[in-house]
Amino acid sequence: MYSPSSSHAIHCHCASPSPLRSSSASFKSSSTLCAPRTLAIGFVSNYQRQHLSIRCRRSEFLDQHRLTGRSPSPPPEEPASFNPQPPGALNSRVFVGYSIYKGKAALTVDPRAPEFAPLESGAYKVSKEGFILLQFAPAVGTRQYDWSRKQVFSLSIPEIGHLMSLGAKDCCEFFHDPFKGRNEEGKIRKILKVEPLPDGTGYFFNLNVQNRLLNMDDSIYIPISKPEFAILNSAFNFIVPYLLGWHSFANAIRPENSFRMNMARSSVDFEWGK
Repeated sequence: MYSPSSSHAIHCHCASPSPLRSSSASFKSSSTLCAPRTLAIGFVSNYQRQHLSIRCRRSEFLDQHRLTGRSPSPPPEEPASFNPQPPGALNSRVFVGYSIYKGKAALTVDPRAPEFAPLESGAYKVSKEGFILLQFAPAVGTRQYDWSRKQVFSLSIPEIGHLMSLGAKDCCEFFHDPFKGRNEEGKIRKILKVEPLPDGTGYFFNLNVQNRLLNMDDSIYIPISKPEFAILNSAFNFIVPYLLGWHSFANAIRPENSFRMNMARSSVDFEWGK
């Protein structure tokens, strides 16, 4: 006998209808196998009368399996947007550099990325090549440097190539005027000299800055050993294609775009096509 205070379990079998016989409950079900089944349960007691309904979803599962030929895949545990991103996939800024500390001065070498401009076609082109920023700071004590008095010099792509091609006894000199072509032209002059050390153990970097606007004439020099110069050359050799923006072109190459690119180039005369 059913008692309102006792617990109970109801089992729904969709394969074959089997009426449950009880003095306190009655069930009605359809006679077809795959149609959704609805069981109406009525409880009769001295206290209250309740009507509950249970819907079996197995028939929907069988219908989908019959139409598609495969079982429906369960929902993913979490949306794809929440999947962890691989390292480097986020558009974050990264600061790198190489520093050399000597008794008279310190030198830091930092790359600066190129700039891109959008085109009407939706593509991009390099509007300004990247460069290498040299920052010289004078020493004010043992392993102490005054970066508030630093002087900077930007190496262009040709100047980087000139440095990389230096021989053991070669020297070079670069001249910069930040206001070249403007009304203030000539008021700031920067000269960077790179020449070999007398004993042949490296190079001597000397930056001279004349600033007539501040009535200042400053000169900072630092010796660079052969191993340190080799590290600079290796870093320059690696970063130059990125300063030119060629990495963006390489990353944009896709196999599916090759046909479209070949069609666009079909009207262009190439050297090997003549």
